[in-house]
Amino acid sequence: MTQGWTRSRNIGVWCAAVAIAAGLAVCGVLPASADDITTGNRVFFRGGFAALNSNRAGELFTDGHNALGVGTNGGNTGYYVGAGTDLMLTHDMWGMLKEVAIVGEIGVEFKRWNSSTVANSDTTGVTGVSNGGLSKVQMTMLTVNVAPKVKFMQGSDFQPWIIPVGLDFHVISPTSNQTNYLDIGVQFGTGAEYRIWKQFWLGVDGRYHLASNQTNTVNNYGTVGAYVAIGF
Repeated sequence: MTQGWTRSRNIGVWCAAVAIAAGLAVCGVLPASADDITTGNRVFFRGGFAALNSNRAGELFTDGHNALGVGTNGGNTGYYVGAGTDLMLTHDMWGMLKEVAIVGEIGVEFKRWNSSTVANSDTTGVTGVSNGGLSKVQMTMLTVNVAPKVKFMQGSDFQPWIIPVGLDFHVISPTSNQTNYLDIGVQFGTGAEYRIWKQFWLGVDGRYHLASNQTNTVNNYGTVGAYVAIGF
C-alpha cells in the first residue's frame, strides 16, 4: 500500500514538472541554453587610423623649435590601439523604447602620430648646453574615456550604435612648451557591430574628440577603425 502510494506520488511529480515545462515552452519563457543567453556586456579591442586637427611642429620638446633648421616634427596622422568594456545599463531605455539599449563604455586608447628624427630639447645648440645630437622624438597621446553608448536593434545580430557625448581624459607626449601634458574633453561617435558566432562580435566605429586644449596645444583629433568584442 505504501509502495503504491509512493509510486503514484512520483508519477504525479513528474507529470507536474512536464506540464510546467510545456507551459513555459508555449509561453516562450523556457530558460535558454547558456550559449543563447546574452547580457549585452562586452569586452572589446580596437584599432585603426587617427588624425590630429593640428600638428605640433615647431615646439621645444617636439623638434627644438627647429632652431638648427634640420626639420620639424609635423606629423598629424598615425594609428591608434585601444580596449575597453561595455556595461549594460538597460535593454529597453528603461521601458520607454523597445530594442534600444544604453550601455556605459569605459575605454583606454593609445595614439602614435607620425614621428621624425629631429632636434629636441636635449640637442646641442637648442638650449645652449652640449648634450647630444638629433634623435627620433615619438609623438604619442593616451586617452581614457567614459561614455554612454546608445545601441539599437537589440536582440538582432546587427546592432548600430551612437555615442551622443562622452568624457575624455588626455595625456600628450612630449609635453607642451610650458611642460603641460594633461587635458580634458568630450567625444562623439557612431558605429555598428555584427555577431559572427555565439558572443563574438566584429564592429566598425568612427569618433571625433574635442579637447579643451589646456596644454596650450591643439589636441582635437578623429579616429576610424575596427574592433572585435566578446560578450559576457
